[in-house]
Amino acid sequence: MVDIIQHQDVTAIKGTVTYSSVTLQVYNFIVDGMLIDTNTIQLLDKLIPIYNKYPIDFVVITHAHEDHTGTANWVQNSLEVPIYINQMSIEESKREANYPQYRQLVWGIRKPFEAEPLPDVLQSRNYSWETIHTPGHAQDHMALYNIEKKLLFTGDLFVTPKPKVIMESESIPEMIQSLKKVLTYDFEEVFCCHTGYLPNGRLLLKQKLDYLLDLQENIVNIYQNGMTVGEIDQKLFPNTPPIAPFSRYDWDSRHIVTSVLKDR
Repeated sequence: MVDIIQHQDVTAIKGTVTYSSVTLQVYNFIVDGMLIDTNTIQLLDKLIPIYNKYPIDFVVITHAHEDHTGTANWVQNSLEVPIYINQMSIEESKREANYPQYRQLVWGIRKPFEAEPLPDVLQSRNYSWETIHTPGHAQDHMALYNIEKKLLFTGDLFVTPKPKVIMESESIPEMIQSLKKVLTYDFEEVFCCHTGYLPNGRLLLKQKLDYLLDLQENIVNIYQNGMTVGEIDQKLFPNTPPIAPFSRYDWDSRHIVTSVLKDR
């Protein structure tokens, strides 16, 4: 299912995907002739009429995950517009998708596409955009800041103010640094690729930063008092969310603990 939500000149495309008992939402956005992310290939048939209706001059990918690059191949071949992504993901984008089966079942299998390196500053029809490297969720992750309107597009940097699970590949210390970085910019409104438009986005990003800082300090203190990773995980996160067994524990609270303690 796809819904269109208009926020002034930002067109938010809300996609909903259901597999088994799991229902997930993912957004991409069209603003001033720029398509930010391409959603999941599972929704391609519903996205094509939208892509054909709105003017799209170029595409920016916040990171290479398949729920953000899913229809990039179609956009490139059909609309013949350039696609920009972090330099480190250009080669990965050219290859056949290689990610866990549960993600293939939920998001589908994205096809290869050709991308160009994302510059430090982009110019759309009426606006200038600063691209901000924000690793943590993914090494190649980028946020976009609209200089004139003071809007921040955060990809998957936010998602939730109090995460209880992360993927094994994610890094809590890097998330903290990325949140600190974006909070140095002048903005209030945020567009998130999984929760959509957040009018109080700055406040929510600050809440997430405070939560992660407190969590990090708590984990380190408990570890220094002699608890194991498993014991810390059970103490801080006693409940197992459905995504953990569904993903074969690629998503797990334990990864939060190991991420914080990785270099200690």
